[in-house]
Parts: sequence; structure tokens; C-alpha cells
Amino acid sequence: MLSSPHAQHAAPRSPIRGPALPIGVAVTAIGMLFSIASAPMDTSVEPASMPEPVAVVQVPTVKVGATIAADPCAEPSVLESLASGDDAATIAGFGGGENFRAAVVAGNAPCISLSDPSRLWVVVNKTRPLDPIEFEPASLDSVPLQMTTLSGLVRSDVAVAVGQMADAASAAGIGVIGANNGYRSYSLQVSTYDSHVRAEGQEGADAGSARPGHSEHQTGLALDVVACGGGCGGLDDFGATAQSDWVAAHAWEYGFIVRYEGVGTPVTGYSPEPWHLRYVGVDIAAAYHAGGFHTLEEFFGLPAAPDYAY
Repeated sequence: MLSSPHAQHAAPRSPIRGPALPIGVAVTAIGMLFSIASAPMDTSVEPASMPEPVAVVQVPTVKVGATIAADPCAEPSVLESLASGDDAATIAGFGGGENFRAAVVAGNAPCISLSDPSRLWVVVNKTRPLDPIEFEPASLDSVPLQMTTLSGLVRSDVAVAVGQMADAASAAGIGVIGANNGYRSYSLQVSTYDSHVRAEGQEGADAGSARPGHSEHQTGLALDVVACGGGCGGLDDFGATAQSDWVAAHAWEYGFIVRYEGVGTPVTGYSPEPWHLRYVGVDIAAAYHAGGFHTLEEFFGLPAAPDYAY
């Protein structure tokens, strides 16, 4: 019997082709698999929640300038009042003095001209001459006060208002209020201004007297008041009187403003004149007083006019 060519103690060949996996490594791998499979699961961690969907709201587009402010001048009542020459009704149509001022300053009052010398709201200063230059008021009445000059006329509405103001001052025990002058024509202003130039020089005259065509007195809306007792004092004496203090505090109630205050000199170019009253009507005067204004230029948003342009 032929002997086998293989060694008698050789292990039989594995049916799996490739190198045999060492037994130790295999045992270790199997142990790791069992360890992972048998590990307890942590159930305390809650599953992550997805964010709630947010509804997207579309913001409407802002149309700048799409809304046009109402024009008070388009109101029939305002146009009728202007046509009839009723300034008080015109201002009321705007909603009162402050609304009137705001509309003018904003440029939303095309029917209102601050250059019209027949209107309560006219602004006359060193850069805004009267137009026409020799303007004359349509209606003038006598000032119902003791006069110290022959210039005793003012517009009818001004005459009524200053009479009421003087009566109220007297009733309050303040004393008697008189007047130095009211309306001055263009020709009279020529002679008045020239006299100041001769006495004080050009610069001095310009600080205390308006050049012809630039005077509020020519509108019939201005007058200079004085304090009277046994007699009446002069203009320069007025500022130290009880009448002056009362006028400064109460003139607005009767439609007047003190046109040339010391604080306003850089704007108007005039030295303080506590005696120079300008009638603007009760509605504008009330808005002027409430707003703490000291010049008409500031009130209507106009540039300062301390010097003449020529």
C-alpha cells in the first residue's frame, strides 16, 4: 500500500479561500459586537424639533409725496373772503392765526401775498418796500386818542382797536394812552426821513426812521403811542411808563404787536421802539404772542432785513 505524500499530522485545508483569520482576533471582534448591541439606549434626549414656519407678510410700498396737503386757498369760503377784502374771515378760513402762519411758512398758501399793502399780514421792512411805492390806504379814520401831532389818521379797523385798548388800560387804572402819529403818506415820509438824516446822519436815520416807501406808517396799520397824564410825553419817554408795560403785556389782545423790540434789532435793523404798534388783527396777534415771536420776519419765515439793499 502506497503511503500518503502528505504528512500524517497536517491539518486539512480550509474550504474558505484566502488567509485564515486568527482565532484571537475573531473572538475579540465578536465580543465588541455583542457589547455594542447590549449597551442601554439613552431615552432622556428628546428628538430635535423643527422650527415653526413663519408667515411672510409683505410690507406695502411707501409712496413718498403721493399725498398732497390740502390747499386752504382752494376753499370757496377763503376765496370769497379774499375777494371781499375780509382779512379776518380769510384767516378764520385757514383755521385761525397759527394755521394761517403755518400754511404761509410751508408755502401752502399761494393766494396769500405778504407784499400786498392792503392786507393785515403785509410785511414791510428794509428789503421789502411797498408795492406800489406810493401806496395809499382806501379808508382812514381819526385816531380816538389824544394826539401830539397832526398825523391822526389810521385805518378804520385800527382806530376801533386802539380805542378799545386805551379804554381797557384806563379801566385797569394804568393811565391814559395817547398817540404821536398814525398814517404818513409817501410824501410826508420823504420829509420825515430827510429831517432825521439832517439831524442824525444817514446811519442814525436808518436806525430810527424808515426810508420813503419802506414805512409801516404808510399802510395805515401802524401808530406810535405815548403816555399822557396832565399832558402827553414824547416817544422817548414812553418806555419807562406803566402804560408801556401794560401795552407790552396786553396789546396782542386787541390785535397789535410791538413791532420793534430790542431783541429783534438784528432782524429789523431798527433800535427798540416800545411805542411803535403794528396792527395785524386779533387772530395773528394771538398766534404771534403764543409762539413767543419778536418780529414779523420770524413769524412768517422771512429772512432778516437789518440793512437796505441799496
